[in-house]
Amino acid sequence: MEKKNCALATMKDVAKVAGVSTATVSRALMNPDKVSTRTRQKVENAVLEVGYYPHHLTKNLRRNESRTILVIVPDISDPFFTEVIRGIEETAVDYGYLVLIGDCRYQQQEHAFINLLITKRIDGMVLLGSNIPFDISKEEQKNLPPMVMANEFAPGLELPTVHIDNLTAAFNATHHLQKLGHQRIACVTGPKTMPLCHYRLQGYIQALRRTGETIHEEYIVRGDFTYESGAALAETLLTLPQPPSAIFCHSDVMAMGVMWQAKKMGLKLPEDLSVVGFDNLNLAQYCEPALTTVRQPRYEIGHHAMLLLLEQLQGRFVSQDSRLLEAELIIRASTCPPKS
Repeated sequence: MEKKNCALATMKDVAKVAGVSTATVSRALMNPDKVSTRTRQKVENAVLEVGYYPHHLTKNLRRNESRTILVIVPDISDPFFTEVIRGIEETAVDYGYLVLIGDCRYQQQEHAFINLLITKRIDGMVLLGSNIPFDISKEEQKNLPPMVMANEFAPGLELPTVHIDNLTAAFNATHHLQKLGHQRIACVTGPKTMPLCHYRLQGYIQALRRTGETIHEEYIVRGDFTYESGAALAETLLTLPQPPSAIFCHSDVMAMGVMWQAKKMGLKLPEDLSVVGFDNLNLAQYCEPALTTVRQPRYEIGHHAMLLLLEQLQGRFVSQDSRLLEAELIIRASTCPPKS
């Protein structure tokens, strides 16, 4: 079916695409608990496809009176996102916008997010992960409010993006350990589904290849950005026949878990084990020893992402290119030359 302008699409159009009656469309939108999950999903998909908004909201739609932004967070409990969200929120407030936070860990949130889109209660979205938390086609994406991606980089979504060069940052972190004399360097990566983890792993691998080091598969272990996974994987690495003398972690949280486990096993840091993290959380400088880590400009990532979204909301053309911000290796007390 040919796409309709949101001001022209009607409930009848939605009903035709969904293959249901207009009464069912009305019921699915106004009282979703009164219809089956399958019917509700069909109606929601049809609404997105034709770009329909309920009649009583058209006036607000034309005037753009929502002035609300939805920020989709992969995991609200991850301390990495606090400064990014602060950068978004303070910038949004300066321009008179309210920020809603949506945690997409829970699948049941999908219906709530779609309702916000259908009823035009949000003007735009900032994605802090690489996934849109609902299943839509690229064509249907055109009917959604403006979107910007922050922190991640996912070329398939074709969105304006603000992030750092994760590959180069990981290369520099690994190379720092090499310059100290470490040869047995392990890597605690993040989830395989996150593009940034792929780039950080490639940076680690390229640093080893640059100096002719062998890539030991047993030194590459995958975590989930939690303290618990860092600790568990540290135990795995440090009980190998030839344990690493240094570990590069894809997040400060996992690095802190690694340090905790190493000390629990009786190792002295950094003499027995050097550790490098990623993010430069506020906690990183208060570890014992203070954590060497990659500083991400988290507040600036949020700030610039919100500015990109505001440009779109003001009707300006924004290219789908990525905006790279500078990352910096902060050297502290958790790294030193290995024992001879």
